[in-house]
Amino acid sequence: MFSGFSDAALDFYEDLEADNSKTFWTAHKAVYESSVRAPMVGLLVELERDFGEGKVFRPYRDVRFSKDKTPYKTHQGGVVMVGPGIGYYVQIDASGLFVGGGFYQNTPDQVARLRAAVDSDLRGEQLVRLTRALEKSGFEIGGDRLKTRPRGFAEDHPRLELLRHRTLTAGRSYGCPQWLDSARTLTEVRASWESLRPLTEWLTDVVGGPTG
Repeated sequence: MFSGFSDAALDFYEDLEADNSKTFWTAHKAVYESSVRAPMVGLLVELERDFGEGKVFRPYRDVRFSKDKTPYKTHQGGVVMVGPGIGYYVQIDASGLFVGGGFYQNTPDQVARLRAAVDSDLRGEQLVRLTRALEKSGFEIGGDRLKTRPRGFAEDHPRLELLRHRTLTAGRSYGCPQWLDSARTLTEVRASWESLRPLTEWLTDVVGGPTG
């Protein structure tokens, strides 16, 4: 049963940020397993019936092509994928709880389908309403986007900001509320994911089909 994330989880990541080494990890791995990974697994299991099977990300960084060679991630993420590159996300780190969802990874044809939908008055205005509603609820719209307008679209396009997106996400940071170490965290994450469901369903309909 999931009962929240304790202060030990936050302290673990605060200490890991200060000493991201194998020595620290080995000495504190038991804390990670009991206070970070186990609660995250429990949270995803509790959410599975409503959203689908979840996955807990590995704690190790892929440093093969990175200048930053620190070996461990300073956060623990969990995800439920509902389509290619589309899903719900939850994260715990030293700063507290973060919840999000949307279109995280793309292929060129998915980006093309996203932009065609945004360009369409019907689909595009649907997305405008969805993103505005989420912003009013406290979510921040994010994702990878061009700094300039994409080719083939007018500078005065009414949905130019959305056309710039190559991925499209919505996220909300809760920080460290008093209820973080209680079962209320499950309630809050579930409610946030439910708020994100219309966006993920829109994205699944538009870009979640077969690629290639």
